Amino acid sequence: MDSHFIAYLYRLQYIERWSLMRNTTRENVAEHSYHVALLAHMLCEVGNRIFGRKLNADRAASMALFHDATEVFTGDIPTPVKHHNPRMLANFRELEAMAAERLIGMVPQALKPAYAPLVTGKAAYRNPPSADVSKTDSAGQETTLPPQAAMEEQELLKILKAADLLDAYIKCLSELSSGNREFAVAKGQIEQSLTQMRMPEIDWFLTHMAPSFSKTLDELSAEN
Repeated sequence: MDSHFIAYLYRLQYIERWSLMRNTTRENVAEHSYHVALLAHMLCEVGNRIFGRKLNADRAASMALFHDATEVFTGDIPTPVKHHNPRMLANFRELEAMAAERLIGMVPQALKPAYAPLVTGKAAYRNPPSADVSKTDSAGQETTLPPQAAMEEQELLKILKAADLLDAYIKCLSELSSGNREFAVAKGQIEQSLTQMRMPEIDWFLTHMAPSFSKTLDELSAEN
């Protein structure tokens, strides 16, 4: 039987982001997922090599590539709509779970333990080679991670959230640099969210990497 799993994921390129706002440059979910993967990997390496942490950068990048996979069915629902009220958010989460279940149903049986955790964002689906976890069945049903692995996964989820916010922040910088004031308020809101995360990796990135996104190509080239 054919699997349509990857074919559907390729269609993320047709799902546009920032649909409620005027954009000078359009962005789709496939582009966003790639950028979040870059940022998640970078934040992990910053954490490891500058702040002495032990984060799995490759795992974080994989999680990022799939973090919006369900939007191939739901579309990109703008944050102000999702968070308009608790009932709206709960309904969206239910819709998201149904979309994830549909996607996982397309994954060949032997591959489900690998892709189910990435599509659902649930560490409980993982089945690492450890005697401390109960076994999963061939459908990738939930198991319990050992405490250390669960803590590591939670740290990667924080990295993923930070990378997602940073990509939105970079989008705001790009639009503002193009003279589009539509993103001015969003930039301030995202800056506040990033500050509230209290992560040294974010502060380092904002200091050493983010300013470059406001420069033109000529300005970037002149400094090399």
